[in-house]
Amino acid sequence: MLDINLIRKDKDLVMKSVKDRGMKFNIDELLDTDNKKRKLQSKAEELRAKQNKASDKIAKLSDKEKQKAILDAKGTSERLKDLESQLSQVNKKYQELINELPNIPLSDVPIGRDDAENKLIKEEGQPTEFDFKPQDHMALAESLNLIDMKHAAKVSGARFDYLLNQVVLLEFALVRFAMDELTKQGFTPVIPPVIVNEKAMSAMGFLSQVEGREVYKILDPDDPKKFKYLIGTAEQSIGPMYMDEVLTEKELPKRYAGFSTCFRRESGSYGKDTHGIIRVHQFDKVEMFSFCKPDQDKKEFELLLSTFEKIIQALKIPYRLVNVCTGDLGFSKAKTVDLEAWIPSQKKYRELGSCSTCTDFQARRLKTKYRDAKSNKNEFVHTLNSTAVAMPRTLVAIMENYQQKNGSIKVPEVLWGYCGIKEIKKES
Repeated sequence: MLDINLIRKDKDLVMKSVKDRGMKFNIDELLDTDNKKRKLQSKAEELRAKQNKASDKIAKLSDKEKQKAILDAKGTSERLKDLESQLSQVNKKYQELINELPNIPLSDVPIGRDDAENKLIKEEGQPTEFDFKPQDHMALAESLNLIDMKHAAKVSGARFDYLLNQVVLLEFALVRFAMDELTKQGFTPVIPPVIVNEKAMSAMGFLSQVEGREVYKILDPDDPKKFKYLIGTAEQSIGPMYMDEVLTEKELPKRYAGFSTCFRRESGSYGKDTHGIIRVHQFDKVEMFSFCKPDQDKKEFELLLSTFEKIIQALKIPYRLVNVCTGDLGFSKAKTVDLEAWIPSQKKYRELGSCSTCTDFQARRLKTKYRDAKSNKNEFVHTLNSTAVAMPRTLVAIMENYQQKNGSIKVPEVLWGYCGIKEIKKES
């Protein structure tokens, strides 16, 4: 959520942000509603003060004077009740409007319509070359009995899969390797809940008109009138941990390494990536998440991104970094850098994950603050998140870049000790 004071002060800045994202928003309606809300709040406070003053005065009046004063107080109470009802309706509309305003992109975010206008930052490693015609990951998986989508479709529907045999060992090796690297750096390992309530998901900014299309929701069995939500990333579950709480300054930055199964509807992606497991509805991921002070944001972003890079570098997978443009930027994000791996069968780079800062956008919704030691005031934290390792795309990148002429797949050396095998090959 944006600071209403900023919106009042510089609505042109806010509307430029909305336009750069390719979105539309009626900011005048929001400001009018905000103005009505403030006027009603002021009148309600005046009536409460009058009511309190009258209550103190009534006790000191004579019986005859009391009757008139009580009638006046009753009239004040009825007017206050009516005002509070109006205020409740206006405040509901205000919250709905301000909750549809996306975060403001940072100044170094490129302006563009979609991912075609993301800007290249750098490339690491050369695209893998072979002295034979490389197979795609599904052809490799079929010959090595690693992935079963046919039976998964029968059980769960399209874009689900069974991972089998050595690729399962490879996934667990990747998870453990990433967790070891993160715990060495002081990240707290966590397995968060994969179901969160509406307050938490909304506060994280994932129930907006855009982001909400990607979320799986289920009826709350304890309250059928309400929904709960399956997370699409551990960020959605870790971020609300300190909702409505105040952290101490010395706790920050506070970093977590979360492992979770994730669920995404992939709404609007039908017809794209229907082959294989690049775009599926259920997958596992290790996610980094950080709470920090505003002046730590830039350094924290660099730490998360470099950590993500080091993991992919250790796997020796060719990759590149791109600065995500405004039109491709997530609703809560102020800046995102995508890491894309080379996929030989497609002869192009595909996203493995991303690193983002949400500045204080999520914290304002969550009401997560820290006590500033100098000012002795409570200030909003900044929240950042980054992929550490995401399945199944990292599995795809390994399978395709490490395939051999005989159809086997070498295991990256850094994972040998974790999965107990150096090569995935046909069972004899």
